[in-house]
Parts: sequence; C-alpha cells; structure tokens
Amino acid sequence: MSRAKCDEDRRMEKFRSVYDRWGRGELSQAEAAELLGRSERQFRRYKGLYEEGGLEALRDGRLGRASSNATPQAVIDAILALYRRDHVGWNVKHFHEHLVKRHGFTLSYSLVKSRLQDAGLVRVHRQKGGHRRKRERKPCAGMMLHQDGSRAEWLEGQPALDLIVTMDDATSETYSAFLVEEEGTLSTLRACLEVFDEHGVPASLYTDRGSHYFTTPEAGGEVDKSHKTQVGRALDRLGVEHIPAYSPQARGRSERLFGTLQDRLIKELKLAGMREVETANRWIKEVYLPDHNARFAQPAALPESGFVRVERERLVETLVIEEERTVGRDNTIAWNGRRLQIPESPLRRHYVGARVKVHVYPDETLGILHGPRVIARCSAKGEPIEAVAGTDGVAAAASVAPRSVPSRCGLAASAGKESTARRPTSTGPRHGAEELPCRNPKTCAA
Repeated sequence: MSRAKCDEDRRMEKFRSVYDRWGRGELSQAEAAELLGRSERQFRRYKGLYEEGGLEALRDGRLGRASSNATPQAVIDAILALYRRDHVGWNVKHFHEHLVKRHGFTLSYSLVKSRLQDAGLVRVHRQKGGHRRKRERKPCAGMMLHQDGSRAEWLEGQPALDLIVTMDDATSETYSAFLVEEEGTLSTLRACLEVFDEHGVPASLYTDRGSHYFTTPEAGGEVDKSHKTQVGRALDRLGVEHIPAYSPQARGRSERLFGTLQDRLIKELKLAGMREVETANRWIKEVYLPDHNARFAQPAALPESGFVRVERERLVETLVIEEERTVGRDNTIAWNGRRLQIPESPLRRHYVGARVKVHVYPDETLGILHGPRVIARCSAKGEPIEAVAGTDGVAAAASVAPRSVPSRCGLAASAGKESTARRPTSTGPRHGAEELPCRNPKTCAA
C-alpha cells in the first residue's frame, strides 16, 4: 500500500470519528471543522458527501491515476537497469551526475533518489546532526595548502596503494593527486614539485605529523622543529611555513576530501578500466581532476594570489633528498653500499677530498653537486647517465639537473685543444720571470 493511500485512509477515519461526535451533539460545526483543520463550509460539504455515499465518496479521485507529466515507466526501468549493471554501490548524487553528463537524462535528483530507494537499491540514511565549529577558509588561494595520503585498494585487482593529494584551503581545488606504493619523503617532494612548478610556492603547507614530515621525539607529542626532516629542510629553504596537525579533526577538509575520493574515484577508475599505476595517474591528472574541481572547487574570498613564482631550476635542486659526502682517493663517493664514480671534468683534475652533495630527485635519480655545479648524474642503481636536451616532464627535469651559468661558461672556455707544454711546478719561476734570489748565501755559493 502506498504512503498516499495510507494517509487518505487515516484522514477518512478521522472525519468519521469527528462526524459521529458531531452527530451525538458533543461538537458544534465550528468545533468539528477546527478539529479537521477545515472551514465550516468545507465541513458541511464533506458531511453531505458522506451522508450520500459514505467514506468512499470522500476519497480523492486523483489517487491511483497516472499524472499527465509523469516519467514513463520505461525510462525508470532503464535507469534502474543502468544502476544495477555498472553503478552498484554508488551514492545517488554521483550516479545522478553520470546520468545527466554521460547518458543525457534530464530527470531531477529527487526523482532518481526516490526511485532507487523504492527499488531497494539505495538505503534511506537518517542524518544525525552534531555540533561542529567550522574553521574559516583562508581568503586567498596559495595561502595554505593541505597535503595528505590515503591508503586503499584504488585499482581493482591490485594491492592497496597510497593516494597523495595536495589541495588548496581557500578554494578546495585539488592541484595534485597520484598513486604510489607507499607514502614517504620522495612522494611528498614529488607532489610539492608538481604544484610549486605549476602554480608557485605557497605561504604555508598543512600536513599530519608523519615521520617524513616532522621529527617527533615522543609519540603523540609536539614536533621538534629544530631538527628538520628532508621535507622540512626543503620547505624552509623555499620560505614555506610547515604547519603540523595534532588530530584528524584538525584536518577536516582533507579528511572530507578523502571520503569523497574513496567513494567516487575508486568507482570511476573501475568504470574506466584502469589497472596500471602509471596509466591511472595519467588518467587522474588529465580526466578526473578537471571534472572533480569543476564540481567541488569554489572561488576564493579575495582574487589576490598567495603563490610566489620561483625558477624551476631552483625548485628542482631544492625539493630533493640532500646528503653530503667526501670524495675518496679513487674519485668516487659511497652511496647506499655502492661507489659512484665522478667523471672527468674540464674544470679540475679531480675532486679527491672535496665535500660534495648528493641530491636524490623525486624520480629516484641522483645528482652529485660541487658547490652550485652538477658534476655527475646517476640512475637509481648508480649507473652514470647523460643529459637529454629538450626533455619535458618533471621526472626528466629532475634527473637532468641543469648546470649553473658559470659552469656552462667554464665548459665553453675550456673546450679548446689541451696544451702539450710541460706544466710548471708550483714552486718554480713563472715563464719569462727572473730567478728569485737564494735565501741562503752559503748554499748558493756552493
């Protein structure tokens, strides 16, 4: 029995009860009409219909009659079949967006929701309110970014992966999202490089207190900002304030974003047939994020931007894992159980005893720097690699770290043919200079 018919039956039973009391003289017409929520004239009309034809005469004749503008049943059946076939488990809002955007339906959200609930495909959720104190958003884009990772089985048939997401506090725009096997320092640096290179350096970055973000001497205690991690060092050099969150509730915006992504992105990846991480990451960047931002992003309160543009070369050489090494007598350095050979350089004969820096880029390639100059590049396995001119992409740019201008000038100046003349000793006279007088006359006389 439909809800409308049940309501109609209750209304008629109430009328009969009030009518009987009026007939026994317990109520006047005015009092009876007031109990029914009608006027006296309406009560007299109902009374006449009841006396002529009983309760059935009071029934609304429109019940059970199809509306002239009702949605055809064939359309409803098609929607239900589409949901059962490809979208089981989707929330109604997400499914309705697909109906409108990809299948050309023009039905309202309320109609789709009620039909899915009537068919038992979607549960009726009772909202439970709770007290919340909302933190105001930053007024400008770029004043604060949120970065976090969420582990789930994002790809069907694949083990759990971490989704690294960077979003803006002012607009809720998601600037970067990609899948990695495990969240860590390199994934954080990769996300920062993607966002900072495209949009600029933000004023602050808000993260949890993971070990790759902060040093925390006591579990659950305050972070030690005097002992910076690799991420903290890189952000400090770029002038980015690094803010730790001390509870999941403090990261409310990023937590709600992950709730949305786990509900929508997993289903979208499955529908698109994504199985490989690299392909999925390309699809997320090129297909999903534009649609997601068009749906959920909102304009900032102020049009000004909090981002600051920084040269790409500086970003590439700052957003890295950086460690120092001393060059051995064989012109090599030790790195993770390997010996990395420094190649010949026209700038100096060797680097024995010199202090150099090893940069690990987000794509896991290595760069060896002496001062501002990159003197060697190696793969993740320690094999030497050469620069590739005109290579695009973040990973390639990181693996082919640009040389500074002075180093390019030095290489150009020393490109000529090497002289075969004997090199003078450091203690001997210069060419064309007179012999210096001897300091010991007795030795000179002998």
